[in-house]
Amino acid sequence: MKKMRKLLRLLFGRTTFIVLFLLIQIGYFFSIVRWLSEYSLFVYAAFDLLGGLLCIYIINKKDNPSFKLAWIIPVLLVPVFGSLLYLYVELEISGRLIAKRAGQIVRESEGFVKQDRQVLERLAGEDKLVANLAEYVSAKGGFPAYGHTFAEYFPSGQEKWKRLKEELEKARRFIFMEYFIVEEGVMWNSILEILERKAREGVEVRFMYDGMCSLMLLPYNYPKKMEAKGIHCQMFAPIRPFLSTAQNNRDHRKIVVIDGHTAFTGGINLADEYINEKKRFGYWKDVGIMVKGDAVQNFTVMFLQLWNIWERRPLPYDKYLYQGHKEEFQRLSMDGYVLAYGDSPLDHEPVGKRVYMDMLYNARNYVHIMTPYLILDDEMISALTYGAKRGVEIIIIMPHIPDKKYAFVLAHTYYKELLEAGVEIYEFTPGFVHAKVFTSDDEKAVVGTINLDFRSLYHHFECGAFLYRNRAVADVENDFQDTLAKCQRITVQMCNRYPLYEKIAGQALRLIAPMM
Repeated sequence: MKKMRKLLRLLFGRTTFIVLFLLIQIGYFFSIVRWLSEYSLFVYAAFDLLGGLLCIYIINKKDNPSFKLAWIIPVLLVPVFGSLLYLYVELEISGRLIAKRAGQIVRESEGFVKQDRQVLERLAGEDKLVANLAEYVSAKGGFPAYGHTFAEYFPSGQEKWKRLKEELEKARRFIFMEYFIVEEGVMWNSILEILERKAREGVEVRFMYDGMCSLMLLPYNYPKKMEAKGIHCQMFAPIRPFLSTAQNNRDHRKIVVIDGHTAFTGGINLADEYINEKKRFGYWKDVGIMVKGDAVQNFTVMFLQLWNIWERRPLPYDKYLYQGHKEEFQRLSMDGYVLAYGDSPLDHEPVGKRVYMDMLYNARNYVHIMTPYLILDDEMISALTYGAKRGVEIIIIMPHIPDKKYAFVLAHTYYKELLEAGVEIYEFTPGFVHAKVFTSDDEKAVVGTINLDFRSLYHHFECGAFLYRNRAVADVENDFQDTLAKCQRITVQMCNRYPLYEKIAGQALRLIAPMM
């Protein structure tokens, strides 16, 4: 009976209908192509000309070469369908409207995230290259660097979950939460109980989750259920059965802000596999970070920027900035600097990618990486291989048990090239690595939500915390070494033994990797 209920939910659920409507829409495109084929001579001549013009436009467009190639191939191979699809995506109105709205909101919030010149000058006195990175992120990403910020690293979902509940209990003014995945279970139910109680106590609670959850994890009317509990709730970009570039831009962030002075981020979503209450792919290795102090202001503004895109009456930023006294945190170690930053797919500035590449190009001794996915463009391949070729130790930890087989097969196509250049690759044998971590030279670390794939680096809303000479950097690196001890090293010989069908499938998938 349990299996039958699951089957019925699958057959008659929203996911099935959305997929069905998408297939109908794709079929509609093909029907146009078929109808046009009746006038094949003139139509194909016209579309050959259009395809050629589009290729010239795509080549000269300011875009990543991988995206250009992914579009040029279908435009040339199937000019009617490829050209129509490209024009539809390129001219898609809803995405442009959302981008315009987001740009307006970012401009309205600029006054609350200004770079303190004294902090920047002090940072430049310690490391001019890091100061340059901070200046770039402030100018192009909209988020400044701060001193006077405490950071605590969590090497597992279980530890982050425990501390998150403790901090939520201390909330007095407001709680902001923003997550990609939310699923009812031990983890979410325990947090929701705290949120309900805090709302009854008069704490303002706002919760936002990505609309992808509406496909399988939560009821479509879940925001109304949350509102009934006294929790303001938004579903970011609900999935609708239309081909839309806007729906491709998911909210992949994981952010908690408490009273403007405490924030959390990292890879850990609100579902039981993230705390190993549910075993899906062996042991689930994930990480998180908590910051207290000045840098929390970036996370507060970051949350409000995305919330206000969908809010009819935008929330004021100054109401939620920390209004207490810095002396409250004097007992905490607030050494070094913290740069909390967001990355938006709407401004065409890949801040998350640039931070990673800056670490790779400026490393002196090592760059250590944990990532669940390895789907790279030419720029990232060059940064990784050049680092190894100039003597920097580049080590990447990947999962041994994947959550997505196609992504794992695709990742394997990059292994041999990286290994031959001197990059070391390890796979975490106990299970799945979901952590998104960079560490470098015992001075720098990034903990956040940004994977090494096209979706995170170009398509999604993301966030991260860059640490420089903060005590938490050592904790991140120590966790990397502890995780490395549980891994097996991948060799070129092992890559040569991958099944032939996997190699062929992986190489074929690289053609459409930017769209995945």
